[in-house]
Amino acid sequence: MAYSDPTYVIFDGDEDAWAYRFMKGWNASENVSFEFANAHDLDNMTSRAQDEDYVKRNLRNRMNGSSQVLVLIGEKTKNLFRFVRWEMELALDLGLPIIAANLNGSRQQDASCPPIIRDKCVVHVPFKMKAIKHALANWPSEFHRLSNAQRGDGARSYGESTYRDLGL
Repeated sequence: MAYSDPTYVIFDGDEDAWAYRFMKGWNASENVSFEFANAHDLDNMTSRAQDEDYVKRNLRNRMNGSSQVLVLIGEKTKNLFRFVRWEMELALDLGLPIIAANLNGSRQQDASCPPIIRDKCVVHVPFKMKAIKHALANWPSEFHRLSNAQRGDGARSYGESTYRDLGL
């Protein structure tokens, strides 16, 4: 996979940074077939990153340069409002395809899903490299082919045959 369009990753930096680092590790490894353009690499924030307005302005610029969003959903993600909820709300406002990677291994929307994206046109996958890779390669184009009415049908997930084909 060589997904060249920037992907904006949303995660709980206190609890779930390990998962983000895993993805960066997959991306950096020559022995793993997983590549994505990380929107967080588009710029660097300065020491002013303590200023909420400054941080949100920079995150908005990163998201504006992104083609899709990946939300890493951990145990506490649904309780985060200052930045994580704001980022998900911005992604919805911008009409970006959203992939929810469940750190608990769930293949579909479950109780850990943050309310802001619950029952929205978001594809849910387990936090597994092959599942995320498949979603990054397929969900953005699938999402853009859906009509507004189809997007109103709610949460999405891949069927057993997709996981069988992925070897999961």
